[in-house]
Amino acid sequence: MDDALLDIAEVARHCGLAPSALRFYEKKGLIAPAGRNGLRRAYNPDVLERLALITCARSAGFSIAEISRFIVAQPSDAHLRARMAAKAGDLDEQIGRLTRLRNSLQHAAVCDYEPIVDCPDFKRAVGNVPEPASAPSK
Repeated sequence: MDDALLDIAEVARHCGLAPSALRFYEKKGLIAPAGRNGLRRAYNPDVLERLALITCARSAGFSIAEISRFIVAQPSDAHLRARMAAKAGDLDEQIGRLTRLRNSLQHAAVCDYEPIVDCPDFKRAVGNVPEPASAPSK
């Protein structure tokens, strides 16, 4: 076997996935082994980059089918490009929600208002209420 190849256990350890997940991704056509070391699959080191992409896409909510289409996408695939743009918009919304949650938790950690959930600053951080209107000029 080529010394540059990684055994399935090494790949699993490097990427934090179970070997069964690697076999599943292989079955779905997302990755391919470069050979075998006895009965064990062996992969080229660049499979780690592909697995990082898959893991990132899965955590962003992409399905296996979407990832499968994405990794073979061509610039001429207008439908897939539109789907990617829509997914980017969904991610922007999710980032906004998570940012508001983070800000509210940071505020709650130091807030003295009782109860904390009624604090106007906490509510604004969560996104439940708008910023106060500026006082009218005299």
